[in-house]
Amino acid sequence: MKAPNNNRPKVILSAGIIIVRKKEDDWLYLFLRAYRNWDFPKGEVEPEEDPLEAACREAKEETGISDLSFNWGYIFKETEPYGRGRKKARYYLGETSQSLVTFSINPELGAPEHHEYRWLLYEEIKKLAPERLLPIIEWARSFLQNT
Repeated sequence: MKAPNNNRPKVILSAGIIIVRKKEDDWLYLFLRAYRNWDFPKGEVEPEEDPLEAACREAKEETGISDLSFNWGYIFKETEPYGRGRKKARYYLGETSQSLVTFSINPELGAPEHHEYRWLLYEEIKKLAPERLLPIIEWARSFLQNT
């Protein structure tokens, strides 16, 4: 019998929120850019921290948005492992009425973490999203279409 490999690196869990807001009959998704990378607000879950609490903390830190409703419950979907299989991101679906995004200064960087934000329609976000986020976007859309 082979002994378990305890040297395998632990998968780092990040948690974030797909923040959406209704505009007329369409849903807009908030997308953030850091350098060339687009993503939803998210960050690493600290030890002993609840992933939903981490997601809300990161959303507020990265966007200034704290007005979030989880109308679909505290549902989430996780990405497949990425970053050489060492990272995984969990995304919740939250709605806001707030359209203004405020980037705060990250104390470790001395600058905001992101360079740009956009509120995008489904067709637009699919064009900017990295491949690892496409299943997440489709998952969110399946809930939004029924609302």
